[in-house]
Amino acid sequence: MSDKKLPAKMTGASRRAFMAGTAAMTASLFLPKSLHAADFPTAQINTTGLAVTDDTVTIGILHSVTGTMAISETGSVQAEKLAIEQINAQGGILGRKIEYIQEDGASDWPTFAEKARKLLVNDKVASVMGCWTSASRKAVLPVFEQHNGFLYYPTFYEGLEQSPNVIYTGQEATQQIIAGLDWVSETKGAKSFYLLGSDYIWPRTSNKIARKHIENFLPDSKVVGEEYYPLGHTQFNSVINKIRLRKPDVIYAIVVGGSNVAFYKQLKAAGIDPAGESPMVLTISVTEDEIRGIGGENIEGTYACMKYFQSLQNENNLAFVKAFKDMWGEDIVIGDVTQAAYLGPWLWKAAVEKAGSFDVDKVREASPGIEMTTAPEGYVKIHENHHLWSKTRVGRAQADGQYEVVFETAELVEPDPFPEGYQ
Repeated sequence: MSDKKLPAKMTGASRRAFMAGTAAMTASLFLPKSLHAADFPTAQINTTGLAVTDDTVTIGILHSVTGTMAISETGSVQAEKLAIEQINAQGGILGRKIEYIQEDGASDWPTFAEKARKLLVNDKVASVMGCWTSASRKAVLPVFEQHNGFLYYPTFYEGLEQSPNVIYTGQEATQQIIAGLDWVSETKGAKSFYLLGSDYIWPRTSNKIARKHIENFLPDSKVVGEEYYPLGHTQFNSVINKIRLRKPDVIYAIVVGGSNVAFYKQLKAAGIDPAGESPMVLTISVTEDEIRGIGGENIEGTYACMKYFQSLQNENNLAFVKAFKDMWGEDIVIGDVTQAAYLGPWLWKAAVEKAGSFDVDKVREASPGIEMTTAPEGYVKIHENHHLWSKTRVGRAQADGQYEVVFETAELVEPDPFPEGYQ
């Protein structure tokens, strides 16, 4: 492996304590099965030359741990490693322990494609947990489809995509963008919106969907401004002045990565206080991971529409948060994409065991209908379109860096990556 699976400081007694806690969590949540490698001969469960031996199976982890996106993607790496540790403590997959090769996309889309090709062609990994931005996903997608790899993609995104080589464990537009706009319109009476985003495919496509929904489906509503800035941008005073002049009811913010730190600090310095509700800020891109860099005092009062918040009070999540902190430190935080990344290895394990094979074609065929009752967010299920059924939630940012959940759908929202009227 190219990276250690436990923090360097975790040795001896601390490691034994962590593993004991992990074993307790997996025993209480995941009902381990007694599967032995001898019952699944390698020649039968690996007919396509993947990195599978009699004892191990190797997967890839592909995220940005350097560059402007590291603030967002580091949590995904941590979550995937936690899931791998827990699965291995339970006995692995088909009696084989998971090993991983980690590559750094470095916040650069061509690098993502290069590293994806390396993982699939040279390393022959059985699956990949990876990407964050839609730009990185779009960069690697042709590689996965050409070489028949299997990607678990954790980020909420714009939809308008469905690949046989991807399982999308985050939410698509109908589950997040449209649901959030409906909530702020119905509960807050919002009528005017200023759309703001980073300059790449996800924010632009998401705001295209948002504009269509605002103008066509929200009564008497309008968009009063729309701006985009490069990734890593740090000077937002000009657009903040425009927002002050146009006085929207809602700043709809899809700024990503490290730019969020500058944006929210400058917003507060300009006297725009989300806690005062005029204008409100509704984001679909700021999780607890980003707040850690922004500072809770700079974003308090902002609303976020996502499917997961660390503050969820259910048995699954409490156990997950404890295990995450035990592994990565008490001060660590967990955001929506981090939790969705955690689902990837578990959903892959379930599909492999259902298929009785690591072959990508067989895992793909077995994936629709896979259920996970023990997800930290609650029950999820893989749809035939490779997205997840999940609930939609709205949280309000608190000074301590956590979100208070103020809204939750009563039922799971069916994923619809190609909603009629929004393409």
